[in-house]
Amino acid sequence: MKKTMWFFRRKGPPGFSSSSTAEKVTERIDATGLTAIVTRASSGIGTETARVLALRGAHVVMAVRNMAAGKDAREQIVKAIPSAKVDAMELDLSSLSSVRKFASDFNSAGLPLNILM
Repeated sequence: MKKTMWFFRRKGPPGFSSSSTAEKVTERIDATGLTAIVTRASSGIGTETARVLALRGAHVVMAVRNMAAGKDAREQIVKAIPSAKVDAMELDLSSLSSVRKFASDFNSAGLPLNILM
């Protein structure tokens, strides 16, 4: 018999559990007017984070190391959410010169920074 840790399935005080989705957790949030930078946004949890923030109305800047993968992820989000405001910008966090260029390019865009993930 497989042991299950009951406390992982139990809902916490706000009613969410380990099986709660990002859409469920954010369903009453309006992020219109906010700008979010999401690092590693070209795949996995980064893409999902960018998608849900865009779904909630945030202007999302996808910070990606691989621009081709970033553009593909951006296209998928915009295809699913036509009103999404999503940009892909190159950022390699292992390179200080890339970080400086990203910061300079982001500042030049004149956008506020409300959320950094």
